[in-house]
Parts: sequence; C-alpha cells; structure tokens
Amino acid sequence: MTTAQPIPGLANVGVVGLAVMGSNLARNLARHGHTVAVFNRTHARTLAHLESYAVDGTFVGAETVEEFVSSLERPRRIIIMVQAGAGTDAVIDELLPHLDEGDIVVDGGNAQFTDTRRREARLRELGLHFVGTGISGGEVGALNGPSIMPGGSRESYAALGPILESIAAKVDGEPCCAWMGPDGAGHFVKMVHNGIEYADMQFIAEAYDVLSAAGMSAAEVADVFREWNTGELDSFLVEITAEVLDRVDPETGRALVDVITDAAEQKGTGRWTVQSGLELGVPVSTIAESVFARAASGDVAIRDAAQGVLSGPDRALGDVDRSALVDQVREALWASKVVAYAQGLEQIRAASEEYGWDVDVATVARIWRGGCIIRARLLSQISDEYAAGGLATLLVAPSIVAGMAERQDGWRRVVGVATSAGVPVPGFSSALAYYDTVRADRLPAALIQGLRDNFGAHTYGRVDRPGTFHTPWSQGGAEIQMS
Repeated sequence: MTTAQPIPGLANVGVVGLAVMGSNLARNLARHGHTVAVFNRTHARTLAHLESYAVDGTFVGAETVEEFVSSLERPRRIIIMVQAGAGTDAVIDELLPHLDEGDIVVDGGNAQFTDTRRREARLRELGLHFVGTGISGGEVGALNGPSIMPGGSRESYAALGPILESIAAKVDGEPCCAWMGPDGAGHFVKMVHNGIEYADMQFIAEAYDVLSAAGMSAAEVADVFREWNTGELDSFLVEITAEVLDRVDPETGRALVDVITDAAEQKGTGRWTVQSGLELGVPVSTIAESVFARAASGDVAIRDAAQGVLSGPDRALGDVDRSALVDQVREALWASKVVAYAQGLEQIRAASEEYGWDVDVATVARIWRGGCIIRARLLSQISDEYAAGGLATLLVAPSIVAGMAERQDGWRRVVGVATSAGVPVPGFSSALAYYDTVRADRLPAALIQGLRDNFGAHTYGRVDRPGTFHTPWSQGGAEIQMS
C-alpha cells in the first residue's frame, strides 16, 4: 500500500463513536496535527464535540455516514470506538457500502479476538483492511497517550502505523505502539494484557489485606504503597493504590475503601483470557484465580450462608514485626507479578504459534512500558530478557532467577502466615504453587496417569524406555506395551 499524499480539506483519519474514549482519542489525534473526521450516531454528540474541543485541533464533523466517509482522504483510515459486539458489527455494516478497496477499518474496542478474526476475514474478501487494535490506558490514556496494540495486515500498518505511533505514550523516546501480527493478534495481546491486569490487582488487594490483618490502617498501607512505588514495584497500579487507600469518605470520616462494597465486578476480558488458556493448554492459573476471586467476592448468597457458620482463625496476625512483614509482602507482590507476566506472555507465544501470528514477545513487553494500565518498571527488565532470546519461560531469565531466589523466602512466609491466620491469598498462593510446580524434579502427575489408566485404560509413558503402556489392573495381568 502506498501512502497517499495529504489532500487539502480532507481528514487523514476518522473516528466513529464519541463517547469518552472515542472523543478523547479524537482529541489526541487532533493535538498531534491530524485532521480528524468525527461521527456519532447521535448527531448532537458530534456537534457538542466540535464545540467543546475545537481548541485541540482540526475536526471535520459529519451528520451521516456517507458524509463522514466522503470527508476522508484515501486510503481511508477509520477508527471505530463503540461498544464491542453487535454495535461494532452494526457500524461496519453501515460503513461498507461507502468504502473502496484498500480502505482501513480499525476496531479500537475491547473485542473478543475470535470476533476480530471473523471480521478481518470478511473485510479481506472485500479488498478492505480490518485492524483489531487493543488500546489501553483508559480515558486519560486515550487523551494523553495510550499503549496501542494493532493487528491486521503489514500493509495496513504501513499507512496506519505512523498515525497511531504519533499519539501513543512514549518511553525513552519510543512509542508504545507496534504491529502485533495478522488478524486477531492485536486484540489477543490486549486480552492477555487485561488478564494480567486482573492478576496484578488481585495481588495488590491481597497485599493490602495481609497488612490490614497486621493492624495497619488504610492510610498506613497507603504510605507503604507510596514508598513501594519509588522502587522495584514502581507501576501505575501501585501508584493509584496509594491514592485509593488514602482517600477519606467525607460523609463518614472513614477510609473510603472501608465503605466500598467488597464485591468486585468484571467485564469479560479476564474470563476470555482464562478460557483461551484452557483451549491452548497454557496454565494461566494466577489469572484464573483472580477471576474466580472476583466471582467469589460477588457470590452474596454463599458468603452470607458461610459467615458465622464456618469455623477458622480470626484473621488477626497477632504480634508481628510490621517492618519485616512489609518487606515480605513486597517480595511476595514482586514475585507473584513476575509469575503472572510469565504466564500471560507464554499464552501470547502459544497463541502466536497456534494462529501463525509471529508475535514478538519482547515487543509486547516493550509497548506495555507506558500508557497502559499494567505499565511498570519491571516491564523494561522483562523486555530486555526476551529480546536476548532463548527463553522457554520468563522464569528462567537470568535476572528473574536471581530476583526470585532473593525474594522467595518472604513470599513463602507471607503465604504461610496469611493462611494460618485465615486471610485468603489465592493469588499469592497460586503464583507460588506454579513456581514450585515448574521447578520440581518430579510431580504427582505420575499417580494421576496411573489412575487414568486404571479406570479408563488411557495408557501412560515410562521414564526408563520409550512407548505407550497399559496395565490391565483388574485382571492382574502384566503390563502391555501399546506402541
């Protein structure tokens, strides 16, 4: 695809959908010198955008889809920012009659990657480019610089990439935007990003819970997170955790976190990540535990039935050395985060092999360093380790091996102390169990294979010779080599 020369009076990029995310993305584009065509199904919202944000740059408003498409230079670059699902399909159907071969349609919503693959195949048959694009950073990131994960054809990125890179967050002068791979690769990477985000927030919540069980107030824990954010745990989520814990409810005078209902909600990307992990055979156990923890927190009927009935410790950690505990929880948080990244990035690699995407995992970690919700100092280290090559898993990267060795004693103590006190730490526990599983010389899966062969003749392998074997357990016969 050749890059078209700008045509006076025509916009070089368009945005459909002017809710907060779409409007802020359009403003970001305009602030970076792009002439932006804007369209919303409700024309009043288009007019309001034009009136409110003219100071940001040059916008071209349209009342109809036909006017909108006509206001764009070719190849047309149209970014759809509407609710994922049927709404996206409806917009595509409206656009199609007005598009020409080579035009580019971008879906910037949180679409399920399987939907993106379907849409990309459909538009490709019509001579159009469909680019499923993950955009992370929330409404603030959309305006000031998000992390952007586009998929689609290489050809489409040649025309679209410079525009997206211009508005993305920058770290060390590099844009947090790169081509991820064909068809659904971009939305898959964004899905896993969100899955890691689920795990990260669960770990943070558990860290807060353990410190609270040691008698620390929300404000005191806020100070701990604020300090952590100056070191190895420097990240957006740790930063805003201190902000949330420090907030006082003006009505009650209590910490706001103490008056917020303790039932966490979800929108689906975490669940999709777990489902995909099961389909690919990749154990994303830390993400799964975080999804299930949210589900358990919202199961009011079971929680009401269990409280006051089930016995156990009273959650008090007793007389503990708070300073030592803070250090141990910091170590548990860092180590668990590493496991979540290791699992998520392995899932991306497995999907890349399954679908033929050729996703570069080092690049994924690099563009997550800024703009996105899981941006963290740790990601520079992770990107460097993957760029060096040869990693079967992040956990065997030299700097990670050393980091885990230094922190695992504290990690284990936190899990043990919390469990003994009755403080649930499913995230920390799951991450530690995975770490111990992959480092074990031998696992009890051998017994599972024996049991499967016993009741279902599913066969098993042996450690001392090749082949597949079956023992006729109920008949008392000798082992049979099946292959």
